Amino acid sequence: MSGLRERKKQATREALSWAALRLSVERGVENVLVEDIANDAGVSPRTFNNYFASKYEAITWREFNRAMQIGDLLRARPEGESLWQGITESILAVYHAQMPEGERDPAPGWVEGVRRMTQNPQVIGEMLRGYQAVQNELAAAIGERLGTDDDLYPQIVAGAVLSAVRVVQSRWIAADPPVPFGPLLRTALRKLTEMQGESP
Repeated sequence: MSGLRERKKQATREALSWAALRLSVERGVENVLVEDIANDAGVSPRTFNNYFASKYEAITWREFNRAMQIGDLLRARPEGESLWQGITESILAVYHAQMPEGERDPAPGWVEGVRRMTQNPQVIGEMLRGYQAVQNELAAAIGERLGTDDDLYPQIVAGAVLSAVRVVQSRWIAADPPVPFGPLLRTALRKLTEMQGESP
């Protein structure tokens, strides 16, 4: 029963976060109220407040939720696989599997909406707060993968990987005409792998 309850909570959180993101892209984040998000997700504003402290937290939650899963996927990769291949496949699995169609092959209106949304100071601040938690989680998985207690190298690798992802996100948002996200991400990860002296 507890497992079912947790799945329902996760589904509600995902619905609220997607509603917050979609409405903010379509209308502009300044034109979206908590009540709008709750109504779109089919819950009350009180329920929204049980899951998120603000609409900005709801907007960014999907991104950080899927990014936090990269560490778990890396831990589950085959033992004989190289670290960088494991990181690449884990990241591609997360972003491809959980990216809505509008993000994979975006319409011009969607990209422009994302561009405006990500220029909002409150959204930027919320994103910056989340990146460190994601980096720490990925670094922990890298350390386990390498079997080392020294967290310096894992933190450096995790920081480089997340920086590459952020560069791709920035390029994707700025691209005119719009470009698919997946191939851009794969290219960036291949370049990062090549910098480490591994074949792509």
